[in-house]
Amino acid sequence: MRCSSSLLALVLLSLPGFALAQVDPRIASLSKQLGSGQEPKARSQAALGLGSSDDPEALQPLCAALKDSSEQVRAASAQALGKLKELAGLECLKARKSETDAATKAAIQASIEALQAFKDRTPRVYVQLSGVKDKTGQLKPEVLKVTEARMRRKLTQVGAMLAPTKESKSAAQGVLRKHGIQGFRLQAEIHPTEGGGLRVSVVCISYPDQALLGDVELQASGAKPEELLKVLAPRIIDEAADTFEWDT
Repeated sequence: MRCSSSLLALVLLSLPGFALAQVDPRIASLSKQLGSGQEPKARSQAALGLGSSDDPEALQPLCAALKDSSEQVRAASAQALGKLKELAGLECLKARKSETDAATKAAIQASIEALQAFKDRTPRVYVQLSGVKDKTGQLKPEVLKVTEARMRRKLTQVGAMLAPTKESKSAAQGVLRKHGIQGFRLQAEIHPTEGGGLRVSVVCISYPDQALLGDVELQASGAKPEELLKVLAPRIIDEAADTFEWDT
């Protein structure tokens, strides 16, 4: 397998800046509007905005909004969870199957079916992501957490089935035999660059046999670390999928 090193020339002035409880201030703003907006219409619009965000941080506020006092907001939140396609949304949707409002109940069921179909797709690869290590020594824990969540989200989007953190070799081999696919273990690290940017590297190892296959890396500069990682996290997974030929 080839190793790949790429530089992303990022001009991120068009991206909103990102802080936390949610790392992304746009998600934080929409979440605040969803949770405390006075008008049901405004809260519903916030829910739909979160559903279109393609960001795992949108999951928690949408799940919470399934208990909103407004049927309109509950229905919009259920619809948004289906669009967001975070598999963890299945649990909170199923917990609300006793919903009495007809429109909301229909939205919940439709999103459950959409997420279940997404979950049940034939996997292309089996991947264990062993966390994300901060080699800069300066990143906040919540930034690392959301970076890993974005990597995991991208892995599911490219057709990977995610392996649990702790799994026996025999259990992993059973999954690979069942689906007729290959297994990979990814080790991700975030490094500083001389120009004040960040470099994300991913080492790929066969799984569960632990044979080194190679590595990929991407780097970027020109924005805050949170903004750089919002771009780099999904793109490094795309790079790994291409480099290690997950399509074959």
